[in-house]
Amino acid sequence: MTKMEQKEEEKIIKENPHLKMYLDEIQSKMQLPIFYSKLPHDLKEEKYPNIIYPTKGAVFIHIYRTKDMEGNEYHAIEPNLNQKETVKRDRMLDLMFEKAPFWKKVRTDEELKQGIRSLIDQLTIIDERSAGFTKINRGKIRMTSLEKKSIEYDITKNIIGGGPLEPFMRDPYLEDIHIITGENVHLIHKVFEMIKTNIFIDKAWAKTFSQEFSEKIGSPVSEGQPIADGTLPDGSRVNIIHSKDVSLKGPTMTIRKFSETPISVTQLINWGTFDCGVAAYLWLCLQYGRSLFVCGETASGKTTTANAIIPFIPPEKKIFSVENTPEVQVPHAVWQQLLTKSTGPKEGHIELEDLLRAGLRSRPDYIIPGETRGVEGRVVFQAMQTGHPVITTFHAGSVTKVIQRFTGHPINIPKSFMDNLDVVLIQMAVERKGKRIRRVLSVDEVEGYNKEVDGIMSRKAFEWNAVDDTHAFKANRNSYTLESRIAKMAGLSDPMQIYDEFDRRKLILERMLEEKIFDYYEVVQFIWTFYREGEKSLPISI
Repeated sequence: MTKMEQKEEEKIIKENPHLKMYLDEIQSKMQLPIFYSKLPHDLKEEKYPNIIYPTKGAVFIHIYRTKDMEGNEYHAIEPNLNQKETVKRDRMLDLMFEKAPFWKKVRTDEELKQGIRSLIDQLTIIDERSAGFTKINRGKIRMTSLEKKSIEYDITKNIIGGGPLEPFMRDPYLEDIHIITGENVHLIHKVFEMIKTNIFIDKAWAKTFSQEFSEKIGSPVSEGQPIADGTLPDGSRVNIIHSKDVSLKGPTMTIRKFSETPISVTQLINWGTFDCGVAAYLWLCLQYGRSLFVCGETASGKTTTANAIIPFIPPEKKIFSVENTPEVQVPHAVWQQLLTKSTGPKEGHIELEDLLRAGLRSRPDYIIPGETRGVEGRVVFQAMQTGHPVITTFHAGSVTKVIQRFTGHPINIPKSFMDNLDVVLIQMAVERKGKRIRRVLSVDEVEGYNKEVDGIMSRKAFEWNAVDDTHAFKANRNSYTLESRIAKMAGLSDPMQIYDEFDRRKLILERMLEEKIFDYYEVVQFIWTFYREGEKSLPISI
């Protein structure tokens, strides 16, 4: 650790007494953890990790494993109120409820958060000598600055935050949160994968909690309506199963966290999800308006891959996205982002099909349905038939399954229409050498309908080799998509010249990896600088 890093750590500990208290408590049990401001992905290789990292605000996460533990444990460190601070908190809430009716109207969670902070400021007298003493002077409570900070955190997390789940909502390294009544919460962590936490959901309180949380997503649960799906203000997807008649252990909940900053294409290459060759191929496909389906099972990383490759679309293009829940992230200046509506009176509901049809009238350059599941697939193909490139995710494990599902009930696309789709990428979460990893298993090119065999012809462009964990370019100098569909659009007189373009983009990506250019927005600017000014304007030598 450098002197600068040490000073930064000392500053953080000083500003967060609850963190210092926690570190003092664990010193007798284990070595002090290593502090990270950002988590490197290779930490997952450590057999006995012992690390701490910050989230938003005053919450810190300690992940550790000792020799007598079966697996890693996730410990949330947050400000906790002692008995005397709890009394002050309750008195503060009483005063706030008296003042609240006279406060201005609030429309959003952020406005409510600001309102809580403003009321607490109005009702507090900071007195560093008042620790532990509850005294109200002229309608105000005396408290120390530390007590005020802890009380504000507690009130905010319980009124508009996630309650006991608040640490998870602040942690950017989480993918999924799994809550089962009467058990410790488990998480899917971006670095450490499945991990047990110190947060326990009490059975006596769980029923009320699931109802309160369902109201946050605008889809209240009850015994008569035991299942709810919805979206939190930050875009996270929530599924609640409330009734004990349905969920035998009691109310359960799954939250799929929304990532504010997408993972970059170079980061996925660095993690081995696919290689520079696959990325260079997808770059050419999206640059020249080819339609692409990213397919795989649940939690295989389909949406992550789709978001990572969207910057390959040229920056001046207009993007039109339609989704049930907001997961697609687009960096382009002209991005029309639309969501379905399933709450309120039935006549006011807006389905994915309706939005897709509206999209065809708004003259977009690219259409991105976040996920295609059912009959809206007909409109997706209608869009491709009218010349609109489409990027979407789809649940299927092979190009054959994709074709079967689209040409079968209920989508029923005529087989002769399948040539409107150019590329099918299959991604899965697989077990390799005892580790669960995400890999692009194949990239297939759809050539079209063959009347003689009454089938859809396709060819393998890339294939993953599980033995050595590499991706082979099977269609090298034999790619239908590159030669027959892209070369002419690129203005190349000889279709084989497209492989020179492929090699050039592959080299650019390899150099980006060498220079460790992994930040999403830095990658976006890098690719777009290439589009606007050519490779000579790139900040690194090619």
